[in-house]
Amino acid sequence: MTISTRHGRPVGELLRDWRQTRGMSQLDLSIEAGVSTRHLSFVETGRSRPSPELLLRLAEHLEMPLAERNTMLLAGGYAPAYPRHELSDPELAPVRAAVRQILDGHSPYPALLVDQHWHLVDANPAVDLFTMDAQPHLLTRPINVLRLSLHPDGLAPRIVNLPEWRAHLLKRLHQQAATTNDPVLYDLHEELRGYPGGDVDTTPASDALSRVLVPLRYRHCDQELSFVSTTTLFGTPRDVTVAGLAVEAFFPADSATTQALRARAAS
Repeated sequence: MTISTRHGRPVGELLRDWRQTRGMSQLDLSIEAGVSTRHLSFVETGRSRPSPELLLRLAEHLEMPLAERNTMLLAGGYAPAYPRHELSDPELAPVRAAVRQILDGHSPYPALLVDQHWHLVDANPAVDLFTMDAQPHLLTRPINVLRLSLHPDGLAPRIVNLPEWRAHLLKRLHQQAATTNDPVLYDLHEELRGYPGGDVDTTPASDALSRVLVPLRYRHCDQELSFVSTTTLFGTPRDVTVAGLAVEAFFPADSATTQALRARAAS
């Protein structure tokens, strides 16, 4: 008998879709997960009901997001294995404390916390450098930081290297959508692609920084500020909410930016 989700998708169909998304054959997955190809085939066609242990093992080798592992367990008739707490819940107090320490400790440079769909969750005061001139409709919650960055009413007019920065963000978002198979991210990618931004200059970079990574060059008042960015994730999440969190931190890429941000914080 075929095992189905509440939405009518069988567990075997979900498993097959994720296997194909990862570009794996049944033989590839069966070898990695230590299960016979015949049994895997029976699971995908609904002829065999997998145990929750097998589903979790297959999901691990397919590197499925925790939320999708829960979906597959539900499709198989089992309870979810991973909780989904609100960030404000007592259980996530250590997470909040760690994030707060990162954000506060990064001042006077901008740092922000985003969820799996790039919605702004928290930020330090220095982030107002990027939001102070944005139109109100982009600052209505939930605030999507990628939309805020590339929209003509947001940061885009002040990004000196907009074509380069835009291409970087779009590539990163597309990779994230492909990895998570998340339709929300695919839709966001299509939306952002429609914003103006110009073509990337294919001429080799003339400065040392741009030959190493893509900087954010941002115009503030009459000064051009230059940043490099990093992304911090929780290394061992077992909660769906925590697994989707990321801290985006911006570091000054030159002494002039360092001085400008410290002077701004002091004033």
